Amino acid sequence: MSKAGFVAIVGRPNAGKSTLMNHLLGEKIALVSQKANATRRRSQAIVMHNDNQIIFIDTPGLHQKEKLLNQFMLEEALKAIGDCDIVLFLAPATDKLEDYEKFLQLNKGLRKHILVLTKIDHISQDELLKKIMQYNKYSDQFEALIPFSVNKNVGTKDLLDIIVKYLDESPYLYNPEDLTTEMVRDIYKEFIREGIFENISDEIPYESDVIIDKIEEEKNLQRIRATIIIEKESQKGIIIGKNGVAIKRIGKYAREKIENLSGTKVYLQLFVSVKKGWSTDKEFLNELGYQL
Repeated sequence: MSKAGFVAIVGRPNAGKSTLMNHLLGEKIALVSQKANATRRRSQAIVMHNDNQIIFIDTPGLHQKEKLLNQFMLEEALKAIGDCDIVLFLAPATDKLEDYEKFLQLNKGLRKHILVLTKIDHISQDELLKKIMQYNKYSDQFEALIPFSVNKNVGTKDLLDIIVKYLDESPYLYNPEDLTTEMVRDIYKEFIREGIFENISDEIPYESDVIIDKIEEEKNLQRIRATIIIEKESQKGIIIGKNGVAIKRIGKYAREKIENLSGTKVYLQLFVSVKKGWSTDKEFLNELGYQL
């Protein structure tokens, strides 16, 4: 019988979790940014491997902050750990062991995990061997250690083979032709948020969110209306930019991502709305899908 199960991808902010999931899926569905803490909620990708079905759960970075939204993000990661069959802990090869040691305390006796040493193309072979030796003192804690590089496509088959080893025999949990369990509007929202992270600097991306107001489908065309939510009136001009140049840049970035995924032409309208203190408003956060 085939195997199937859930695998949580966890690690510090910017460890490469969303990049890894997109890479294993072979499609871009998760927000990716060089800025930390861009991912706010769990998302799932369905990956078939040798007639086995692996459902990967991308999670926000493990971190401690007091803001309501950050508390939700940490809870999302912890729920994914609790609900999965096995955990992938992503440790960038350039990191010290501190974040991994914190994870061991957090995950104590909870779930088996595989240690994935990411971004190995950023260091030399000798440095990689030294790093592996450092982690080997915890070899009784992890099931396997897999060096991995998305850029060099190193470790993909090894990682998938090891994961399947720890899954139970099971019929498929989802249609094997599906890529994700996510709603289309949630994926589109993340593409727009990614456009904000990539085109607007400083704290504004962290103080913004997106509501998909409407999606209308016509033959070979999707019409999408979305609203960017920000905290302060002063941020509105920055999001829009002089003569609308910034919001056009965000829209172009998001539209291209949506068209690549959907295979259709997209007409994307973006609006901006100020909602003071939205990130500390529990009721409004719930409306945005951050259930607290």
